[in-house]
Amino acid sequence: MASDPHETVADLLHRDGQRYTRARRGLVRTLLGLTRPATIAELGTIDPGQSQSSLYRNLAVLERCGAVHRLSSVDGVARFELSEDLSHHHHHLACEGCGRMEDVVLPDGLESTLHRITADLGDEHGYEVHRHALELVGRCADCRTSDG
Repeated sequence: MASDPHETVADLLHRDGQRYTRARRGLVRTLLGLTRPATIAELGTIDPGQSQSSLYRNLAVLERCGAVHRLSSVDGVARFELSEDLSHHHHHLACEGCGRMEDVVLPDGLESTLHRITADLGDEHGYEVHRHALELVGRCADCRTSDG
């Protein structure tokens, strides 16, 4: 995680010719406080002071400069989180019932094995792998309960 995420975001925005406005700072603060990727609707509920159109605009700017990462979930709804440079390396569990996504951190040994496997796969196909992301798709506890 970046030592001061706000300073890092300010620098990323500056390089992109953008300002770190109060609304963008608030959005980054909200994203820092989350433990999973969030939809626009969820972000609007958490920070009702920002209109949906402002959230879309600010997320687009933050995504373009590399501060925010957009995830496409199994339900087709975009979810947003801070880039790994501002948070930590993790993977996702995705519910094919409700679309909810959860961050998961693999144990160090398993993460090392996954890193080696992705590097080997890249080598086999002539790629130099720079990073990896794992998404496990299934049904969350709430959806499994409502199925039964």
